[in-house]
Amino acid sequence: MNPIFQQLQTVVDRYDELNEQLADPEVMNDGQHYMALSKEAGSIRETVEVYHRYQQVIQDIQDAQDLLDDPEMAPLAKEDLNSLKPEQEELEDKLKVLMLPKDPNDDKNIIMEIRGAAGGDESSLFAADLLDMYRRYAERQNWSLSIIDESTTEVGGYKEVAVMITGDSVYSKLKFESGAHRVQRVPATETQGRVHTSTATVGVMPEFEDIDFELNESDLEEEFFRSGGAGGQNVNKVSTAVRLIHKPTGIMVKMQEERTQIKNRDKARKLLASRVYDFYAQQNEAEYAEKRKSAVGTGDRSERIRTYNYPQNRVTDHRIGLTLNKLDRIMNGDLGEVIDALVIADQTAKLAELNK
Repeated sequence: MNPIFQQLQTVVDRYDELNEQLADPEVMNDGQHYMALSKEAGSIRETVEVYHRYQQVIQDIQDAQDLLDDPEMAPLAKEDLNSLKPEQEELEDKLKVLMLPKDPNDDKNIIMEIRGAAGGDESSLFAADLLDMYRRYAERQNWSLSIIDESTTEVGGYKEVAVMITGDSVYSKLKFESGAHRVQRVPATETQGRVHTSTATVGVMPEFEDIDFELNESDLEEEFFRSGGAGGQNVNKVSTAVRLIHKPTGIMVKMQEERTQIKNRDKARKLLASRVYDFYAQQNEAEYAEKRKSAVGTGDRSERIRTYNYPQNRVTDHRIGLTLNKLDRIMNGDLGEVIDALVIADQTAKLAELNK
C-alpha cells in the first residue's frame, strides 16, 4: 500500500479526537486553545471527508463485483463499475495531494512588500504596475487589499510599498510570488525606442497570529518622531511617526501613515511582527531546501523568478519553464494560469519526493 494511504486512518482518528476536545466545555472557555484546535480540525476536514467517500466507493465497487455472477443484476453492476472505477482513481489522486505535508501558513492573510530595484525610475514604475496586477487579481478572488506603508517617486512609481491582502487562503496562492521580477519594455522616457530591462522585488509574508508567534515587548526598541513630507503644511508638528526595531534580528519598521501615534504603532507592530515571523520562517525553509530542491525555488527576493516582456506580450516563469503570450491579460490580474501551474509544480515535486 502507498505510504500516503497508511497515514489516512491516523488523520481520521486525530479529527475525531479534535472534535471531542472542541465539545469539551473547558476547551470552549479557553479562547486561544479552542482557536488552535479549530484551526487544526479545519485543516484536515477535507481530507477526512474525501477519505470517507473513498471508503464508500471501495465498498460499492466490492458490492458491484459480487453481483457480476448474477445474470439479472450483472448489467446494472457493470454500469456502476464503469462510473465507480474512475471515481476511485480520482479520489486516490486527490488524497495523495491532500496528504502532502501542509504549509501551516496556507490559510493566512499576507503582507506583501514590493520594491523598485535595478533600473531607477523605470523600476519604480514597474513596482507600481506589479501592485496594480496584484490588486486586480485580489479583486478577482474577492480579497481585500489595503496599503500599509508606501514611499513614492516623483514619476508616480514606488520606491517601496507594503500592502495587506486579506481573504480566503491568500498565502497559498501568492506565496510563490516572492523573488525578483524582471521587465523588458520601452520606458515612457525613452526617446529612441530602445527596450530597457529593469527589476522590482516582491516579498510575501504570512500575517502572523498570536497562536503561531509571540513578539516580546522586551525585544522591541521604539522611537517616536515627526512625520516627514514635502515640507510646509505636510510636515507634522507632533511626534506621531513611529520607528520600531526588533533587537534580536535588527529588523526595523517605520510608520507615519496615520495621524495618531497609537495607530502608527499598531500598524508598525503588525508589519514588524510579520517581518520577524518571516525571517525565522525563511531560516527554517532554507534548512529544508537543502534537503529538498523545490521546483518553484526558495522564495528569496534575490532569485529572478519571472520576466515580463512587453514587446512580445510574453511572460516567462523561469522556475518551471512556463511561457505565456498573455502579458496584457496577466498584468490585468488574470494570474490564475500562472499560479495554478506553480501550485501543481510544487505538488508534483513533493509527491515525487514522497514516492522515492
